[in-house]
Amino acid sequence: MTTFGYFLSCEEHGPKELVRQAKAAERAGFEALWISDHFHPWLDEQGESPFVWSVIGALAEATSLPIATAVTCPLFRTHPVVIAHATATTAALTGGRFRLGVGTGEALNEHVVDPRWPPLSERLEMLEEAVDIMRKMFTGKLVTHHGRHYRVDTARLYTLPEEPAPILMSGLGRKSTELAGRIADGYVSVMPNADSVRSFREAGGAGKPALGGLKACYATDEAAARKTVHRLWPTQGIKGEASQILPLPRHFEQLAESVTEEQAVNGSPVGPDPEVHVQAIRQYVDAGYDEVYVNQIGGEQDAFFDFYARDVLPRLR
Repeated sequence: MTTFGYFLSCEEHGPKELVRQAKAAERAGFEALWISDHFHPWLDEQGESPFVWSVIGALAEATSLPIATAVTCPLFRTHPVVIAHATATTAALTGGRFRLGVGTGEALNEHVVDPRWPPLSERLEMLEEAVDIMRKMFTGKLVTHHGRHYRVDTARLYTLPEEPAPILMSGLGRKSTELAGRIADGYVSVMPNADSVRSFREAGGAGKPALGGLKACYATDEAAARKTVHRLWPTQGIKGEASQILPLPRHFEQLAESVTEEQAVNGSPVGPDPEVHVQAIRQYVDAGYDEVYVNQIGGEQDAFFDFYARDVLPRLR
């Protein structure tokens, strides 16, 4: 049976609001939480970017829902040993309700400590090494590592959960999806692509969960919802590698000037018709995803939760 969760957006909301939304999501009947991990928002208009680990600590006490990052980059801004430390503590705090989602990141967030941005092939190599380091740290044993990209000198985690937190990995292209199948405990994507889910499972992900996420915008006026999406998330219409290589929100704003409202909205259910939202989510279910997470764009959060509790989640179930 598919799990339906709520996707918390650190790019749009401050820490107290994110905790409030998480509690509202649980009351509305959502069964799990995703949370984005950013240093910068995509656009200044989005306006926020709290430190995700502080927020997750609050979420652990505020709700009883499982929590996953979607996704954390353990390559540049934060060393994999530190991510392992944060993950182990969070998993212990939540009683095993935490999963670490990882990916190769974006220059938008990672350039703040290193302006060099390696090609994807190198970042995938770094991610594989980082995951290996984190799994060694999760054993609680003393770890020394001299790899191609990272060095670890006699590090040991003393605070550990009963079971290591699962590591999920995002993937868009074939190489990243196949690596996820080989090294991760689950797959993360924001595209309802059945071929990607199949590639993940054929590469070693059989029996492991696939998690998909999408953005929606509920409003009583569909035209107003479309304008909200275009104002806050025109980046959804930006294609290619730009999302990985541009370093600052203003660069995304410049590129987004050429994105039309239709391009920004494409793929996102908008407006007050529950069937529009149900059909968008079912694309992920039909593509083979075991869990689907929805984010509400804009400020109509309480109306969104009422709408989904009343009209959308019952139809999906």
